[in-house]
Amino acid sequence: MNAAQDHVDKPEPRWQALLAFLAIGAIYVALPSNLVVGPTWLVPTVIVVLLIPTVVSHRVGKLSLNRALGVLINGITTLALIGSVILLVRALPSHKESPLQLLRSGGLLWLTNVIVFALWYWRLDGGGPTLRHSENKFGSTSFLFPQMQIPHDERSQFACARWRARFVDYLFVAFTQSSTFGPTDAPLLARWAKVLAMIQILISLTILILLISRAVGVL
Repeated sequence: MNAAQDHVDKPEPRWQALLAFLAIGAIYVALPSNLVVGPTWLVPTVIVVLLIPTVVSHRVGKLSLNRALGVLINGITTLALIGSVILLVRALPSHKESPLQLLRSGGLLWLTNVIVFALWYWRLDGGGPTLRHSENKFGSTSFLFPQMQIPHDERSQFACARWRARFVDYLFVAFTQSSTFGPTDAPLLARWAKVLAMIQILISLTILILLISRAVGVL
């Protein structure tokens, strides 16, 4: 079995997505209390509590429950992110945070934005990681990754004859979209991906504009 076959035939490891959720919880603990919706411990606790049945349902093969819980956690983290950005907008005129604190808070929220939407792309593309594995299809149904643009008769030369996206690929898509405010190496194909990308870019732009306006105010 060659490297490409080994890549696509093995089930996608879930530890990367698990670490991503835990990273979101850790970021919310690090945020100032005035930028967190509810108590500081609320979002991290909800994430951990919901991750337990999510992991168990995946292990025992309850795929519908696993998908529903995954979407629920994604939805909660997205609402928490939007709430924190709104609180950041409201806190800016009061100048309660020092420039350094504001930069730190903005950076943490920007990073959260990347992780949250990477998880959405990973969860929804092709029906989710479990369905992508069971259908054993090449590439992606929602994104045009560079590997998919290689001519079919040349793919074996690049070890991507049976390539399929993993979490790190979606993380890279989310990172570049938040950095460049648009798709880069992986154009969007699905309408749901375009809608989510617009929301992600809007959040990223909002954070950046707030940081720039505060910096100009300080100067």
